Amino acid sequence: MTCSFTRRAFFIGGASLSIGMLVSPDSLAAAKTVAATKIQRLVSPCGVEAWFVRDATVPFIAMEFAFDGGATQDPADKAGVGYMVADLLDEGSGDLDSNSFHERLDRRAIEMSFGSTRDQFRGALRTLEENADEAFDLLRMALTLPRFDAEDVERIRASLLANLRNDSNNPSSLANRKFLEVAFNDHPYARPAGGTLESVPKIGVTDLKGYVRRVLAKDTLKIAVVGDIQPDVLCGLLDKAFGGLPAKADSVPIRDVVAAKPPQRVFIPLDVAQTAVTFGGPGVRRSKPDFMAANIVNQILGGDGLSSRLFREVREKRGLAYSVRQQLVWMNHSAVFVGNSGTRANRAGETLEEIEKQVRHIADEGPTRQELDDAKSYLKGSKMLALNSSSKLARTLLQHQLDKLPIDYIENYNAIVDAVTLEDARRIAQQLWGQGLLTVIVGRPPPVAAESAPVPSGTAPPSHAEQLGATPSPALPKTPN
Repeated sequence: MTCSFTRRAFFIGGASLSIGMLVSPDSLAAAKTVAATKIQRLVSPCGVEAWFVRDATVPFIAMEFAFDGGATQDPADKAGVGYMVADLLDEGSGDLDSNSFHERLDRRAIEMSFGSTRDQFRGALRTLEENADEAFDLLRMALTLPRFDAEDVERIRASLLANLRNDSNNPSSLANRKFLEVAFNDHPYARPAGGTLESVPKIGVTDLKGYVRRVLAKDTLKIAVVGDIQPDVLCGLLDKAFGGLPAKADSVPIRDVVAAKPPQRVFIPLDVAQTAVTFGGPGVRRSKPDFMAANIVNQILGGDGLSSRLFREVREKRGLAYSVRQQLVWMNHSAVFVGNSGTRANRAGETLEEIEKQVRHIADEGPTRQELDDAKSYLKGSKMLALNSSSKLARTLLQHQLDKLPIDYIENYNAIVDAVTLEDARRIAQQLWGQGLLTVIVGRPPPVAAESAPVPSGTAPPSHAEQLGATPSPALPKTPN
């Protein structure tokens, strides 16, 4: 059997960039070059499928891949199994212990990494074309022959527990975790993907091996590759790395769930100078026709950049918060919108009051025409920048597969964005925010809130906290696309 493939040309045309988006000429040139290439759907002799873009600019290969499963496949009383597996797969396999395995990677400048999110177990591989054969063979060993040596397991366990102890005094971590508990109750999405101080000590090698056996299988595998390699050669490498995996996963079925209905508010006392606020509510599933309208109004209310309503009203005009941002988070079985803010303890009430005011305002009146046009421009420009390197393009193409989008989605993206009307935006704003917010506040009780340093002005907010439920992974956190 030979490698089969189909081609789909795509080109992003007319994507304009909003004011304030910083874009270098080199980035734009790279994006246009990548955007003019072709996506090929490859199927190897062993039936391994991948989306592939040939890019001969440099002799480099970037691959992203994912299996369905992630943290939802952790046993109920052992949250963190997938997280530990992700940290241990490159810590030795076959006849190579941890040091020997990493020496092989380092010798050829091969980058290999793994991560666990709510719904997927993900991986990434980066290599020069001349070292591809060895790189894919090492990946095969990591996926099919992990050692889980006791010394490595205990070292990773100790590191995870140290991080969890730090998180127990981190107001943002506590707020995010409690938000998931309130939103999802007894669903697996309520469990922390990285485990807990109670669950991680109970995880054994049997649990780790069982997770690999149940989750890492070909029937749920999605792959995206960008690089300087011939399709038939790549098919052989895909079979080398993934061909020996089980044909079918043995996953526990996960039910669909709708996040808890707002309004609800939870306060967790913690004696820290900065109060953390996490707010949100039920979102829009990625598969729904209204997703793009939700994406656009989210950008208007609290999305990326410095022009959102929340950033302008909460931070710029009133100096209430160090940061404020909101995003859409979609999963295989649910969706939420989630916002985060950090503020002085004695101004937390005022900050939350202004956030709620802005949410009510956009729910009642919707966005303006100018806001709609600006948000569309921003999203089309940012999409182009998501394609300006091999690694970014591979991550984007993988996410499109996970979201069950068609292979020509990039080609049609601008038209999908432009098709959202002002009426659509106003309707979905009412649907998202008309009921209010689920809110979690972590910090000092208002009567004892101490004065803290003033909020700096005129600077961009710090990076947003890690996506709820995600663990450090080779793939970027989901961003609306």
